[in-house]
Amino acid sequence: MEHTILRIDASARTEGSVSRDLTDTVIDHLKPGRVITRDLAKTPVPQIGQGWVSATFTPAEDRNSDQKAVLQQSDTLVEELMNADVVVISFPIYNFGVPAALKAWIDQIARVGLTFSYSAKGPVGLLKDKRVLLVAASGGTEVGSDIDFATGYMRHVMRFIGLTDVTLISADQLAIDAETTLKAAKKQIAELAA
Repeated sequence: MEHTILRIDASARTEGSVSRDLTDTVIDHLKPGRVITRDLAKTPVPQIGQGWVSATFTPAEDRNSDQKAVLQQSDTLVEELMNADVVVISFPIYNFGVPAALKAWIDQIARVGLTFSYSAKGPVGLLKDKRVLLVAASGGTEVGSDIDFATGYMRHVMRFIGLTDVTLISADQLAIDAETTLKAAKKQIAELAA
């Protein structure tokens, strides 16, 4: 079955990046029909600001041309996400968290009324039926440890927008034992259902 993959790369390293290399392997393994690539190092998305926030809280039919313009890239990013069957997000763990470029992307796609809504019981994710693969790499941070603020955050964000089929592939503590952790990550990829 052909499917569309949205690939998000967040490593600042465009060459020699473990998370990017592992994601190449994931994409090859999944054999997609189409890949939409969003490289946040080569083409960063802007941080949100006052104009962006004001525009998102203005009903779509009431937005002026400036508000529509400030949301144009966010609209594109949300559309890419909505059109994907599988979302593959690769990121290193920088200083115990996600890179700023990835946080900027998250801020742009977490849109009330588009990817989540509020209810009497709290926020409700609006995206459904998408598979998410998180590909994380770290030099010293152990994934799942008390100092890993990246992978739990990414799982939470995905659930927040409605995506609950999330698999984490990690190559952590590369500075300590790169060979073992890379072997384990590649084994995880090989065991993925295509």
